[in-house]
Amino acid sequence: MASEKVTSVTSRIRTLVVCATLVISLIGVALLAPLPFAVLVPGPTADVLSAQDGKPVIAIDGTRTRRTTGELRLVTVVSVTQPDTSVKLPEVVGAWFDGNRAVVPRDAVYPAGKSIEEIERHNVQEMNDSQNAAETAALKHLGLSPKKVRVRLTLPDVGGPSAGLMFALGIIDKIDGDGQGGDLAGGRTIGGTGTIAADGTVGAVGGIELKEQAVRRDGVRIFLMPRSQCSVARAARPEGLRLVPVDTLDDALSALKALRGAGGSVPSC
Repeated sequence: MASEKVTSVTSRIRTLVVCATLVISLIGVALLAPLPFAVLVPGPTADVLSAQDGKPVIAIDGTRTRRTTGELRLVTVVSVTQPDTSVKLPEVVGAWFDGNRAVVPRDAVYPAGKSIEEIERHNVQEMNDSQNAAETAALKHLGLSPKKVRVRLTLPDVGGPSAGLMFALGIIDKIDGDGQGGDLAGGRTIGGTGTIAADGTVGAVGGIELKEQAVRRDGVRIFLMPRSQCSVARAARPEGLRLVPVDTLDDALSALKALRGAGGSVPSC
């Protein structure tokens, strides 16, 4: 009987050891397996009214321009997951619990089946399309012909369409300001994000929670953003940042007017 009990105990121990080994192996595989996600972090902000690398971000020919003193800052997000690398479970879990990082599907950043060169070309094309739309919307607002006024937008190392709204505001500020000789921003620093269509419609952007973090990090207190993203932005809003939602370029101009105390009300989420 004693021998049978010893054999039974030994068998159970052996079974437990095998199961534990399998569990540990599975955990190891899960920890090391590449996952279809990308991790994003807040990127740099840039004043579209200033110069980068010695060149003005916005250069205009064919019409008179004005000297500006305020700042209109676009904002970016940066992927810490490169196109040819992958993330593991610990990094994903850590990012989920970190307000300064975000986890998104990898295909949202790097479309499946595309090479690194194709992805870079796609981002540049989106940026170019956004700049063209910003120029069209701004000149239309000002009643100027794109055949007579030439706008050049130069901002290295920024891709995608999310800077459209701030480019359009920057063009208007450089040419006409607030229409009375003053800055659109009233001499202050205003941050913002949003795609823009040629008719002035402002659209949603990716990573808005991280963009809020980026502008607040750089001392911005007022943030223009797409109204359609109010719920997400409000939930992630850092302390001290005022959200100003807009649907169109005209909405943004009206909001800036109200912020200067020149009439109207400032929208909020």
